[in-house]
Amino acid sequence: MEAERWGKRIRAFRKLKGYTQESFAKHLGISVSILGEIERGNRLPTDQLLQTIAERLNVSIDELTPK
Repeated sequence: MEAERWGKRIRAFRKLKGYTQESFAKHLGISVSILGEIERGNRLPTDQLLQTIAERLNVSIDELTPK
C-alpha cells in the first residue's frame, strides 16, 4: 500500500513536469520497467533513488511523501 502511494505521487509530479516515462527513466539512469514498477506500486524506490527523483523533478522529498 505504501509503495502504491509513493508511485502515484512520483507519477503525478513526473507528468506535471512534462516527462514521459522513457525520458524520466533515462534522466534517472534506470530502466523504464523499474520506473513503471515504482509508479504502479510494485516496488519502493531506494532512499538514493528517491533523492535523485526529487532533484530531477525540482521538488522536495516532503512533497513526494505520501500523505
